[in-house]
Amino acid sequence: MKLEKYKNNPILSPNPNNDWESLVTTNPASYYDEERDEVILIYRAAGFDKEHRVNLGIAKSKNGYDFERVSDKPLFEIVDGTWDSGSIEDPRIVKIDDYYFITYAAVNSPPGKYWLNEGNNRDTIKDLPPSAPIALRNNETRTGLAITKDFKTIYRPGYLTDPTLDDRDVILFPRKINNQFILLHRPLKWVGEKYGTENPAIWISKCDDLLENKKLSLLAKSEFDWEYKIGGSAPPIETEFGWFMLYHAVGVDKQYRIGAMLLDLDKPEMVTHRLKNPIMVPEYDYELIGLYNGICFPCGNFVKGDKLFVYYGGADQYVGVATCNFSSLLNELLENPIK
Repeated sequence: MKLEKYKNNPILSPNPNNDWESLVTTNPASYYDEERDEVILIYRAAGFDKEHRVNLGIAKSKNGYDFERVSDKPLFEIVDGTWDSGSIEDPRIVKIDDYYFITYAAVNSPPGKYWLNEGNNRDTIKDLPPSAPIALRNNETRTGLAITKDFKTIYRPGYLTDPTLDDRDVILFPRKINNQFILLHRPLKWVGEKYGTENPAIWISKCDDLLENKKLSLLAKSEFDWEYKIGGSAPPIETEFGWFMLYHAVGVDKQYRIGAMLLDLDKPEMVTHRLKNPIMVPEYDYELIGLYNGICFPCGNFVKGDKLFVYYGGADQYVGVATCNFSSLLNELLENPIK
């Protein structure tokens, strides 16, 4: 089955009134607050500045479709001289106890106009000495953590990943399993015979403390002809059948499509079911034409009643939402066990 895209997409578009989000509003994390019956979006935003620095914005909705921005300022500031100083992007959000945990991709130097092949586009940073750490000089991605109770006071305790891995799409499970935190990863450099995958893949880790060094194990790799490299998309959703998980796949045609799988409830390092075909593909202008053409990129999902809501970025520039009957999608997954 395919997710049904909202007829009035995009639900969030660049805002010319704020310089920092005048070109880009995309790749949104989402959280549904049942007590307030309110949806929170944390989205990636950027303006027309030459460096293309990326920030995070916040918006809220009562119906999951019509969103209002909470502030005319970014959620938190870029800090010069840190790994956050270039870009803070592609957030994911879960709530554990009374706190929201936001993971985000951090890049030391802004990417420039990557869609025009201008700027450094993650090339070597020229003003650092050869003796500087390679990951810093090469502008590799690492994943940061922000923790907040109210989206006003925000703690930024540090980074979750080794910068030498160029590790993004790091997603925290919404609860501990066997008293440990569980995270998904996509270390870009872990490819080849040594790692058991020819292309970048989804890995998983367990830890007692989020800032400790983590041991990663391979969870899933590309299997079908529409997949080349794959990565986790949104936080897994707990069901009686296992952890439902969306993932994105970049094909050889550079198009971003969305797949679905189930992980074992108690041993999430085991994939139990996986659909053979994508449940979302780029097809509308706001997905096909933008800064990067042909992208559907979810960072947020939740279930309300029996409806799955998926919030995604289109063409690196817009926000869309798509839905489906969750039970029907789970039933289809259960018909596709891993053999």
